[in-house]
Amino acid sequence: MFVDSHCHLDRLDKSPQELAQIVADAEAKGVEHFLCVAVSVREFPMMLKTIASFDNVSASCGVHPLHQEEACSYEELLQAASDDSVVAIGETGLDYFYSAETKPVQIQSFIDHINVANELNKPLIIHTRDARQDTLDLLTEHKAKHTKGVLHCFTESWEMAEAAIALGFYISISGIVTFHSAKELQDVVKKIPLDRLLIETDSPWLAPVPYRGKPNQPAYVKEVGEFIANLKGISVDELAQVTTNNFYTLFDLIPRKTA
Repeated sequence: MFVDSHCHLDRLDKSPQELAQIVADAEAKGVEHFLCVAVSVREFPMMLKTIASFDNVSASCGVHPLHQEEACSYEELLQAASDDSVVAIGETGLDYFYSAETKPVQIQSFIDHINVANELNKPLIIHTRDARQDTLDLLTEHKAKHTKGVLHCFTESWEMAEAAIALGFYISISGIVTFHSAKELQDVVKKIPLDRLLIETDSPWLAPVPYRGKPNQPAYVKEVGEFIANLKGISVDELAQVTTNNFYTLFDLIPRKTA
């Protein structure tokens, strides 16, 4: 069985009936759990409402680095993230590729998210692009010894992945790895230890081959897993089992159903 360790079901812009069908389609392809990741604390209550009817969908809480116009205070983030439904903090992080001009605000927001994760003992979900050293430096400086997390939709260098793994973090790979232009990322994925690997869709964005150019959905995490299994020379079943086990180890507030 697979899990989609990072998706945005509330961003699919679907009716409740259509969303239920999307979840059912993923389940039919062997996806047992979904982590719906927040990009805005302001929109967090609506996200919870959207996923409330699904007992196999969990939620995070945070402010995406490219949504700083919706930034909140540390106290507001702490209060929202203290909700029992929240299993992780984020997504948070730094993005200097699209929004270098908001760097100071992004840095403070990232520090706030790290500190909330420290206080609540919930894992971090980190977005990082063109901000390798700052991301690693802030994690090194501010995270508590017990704080863990994941660098999601990873597209950076092996050196960054290796440094993050040394800090106790996981690396999550999206459908980007299937793109013909992603040779460098494919080489990185070959080096990531299986016990530090997660897979995701980042739905509704970044649909993998052969769905590239179409809206992404959690069912396509199977294609991501199949591609990575081939890259690493292991069976799809092993890849699914390992990444699913890693998911429940990292996001340990999510109860795992037994057969």
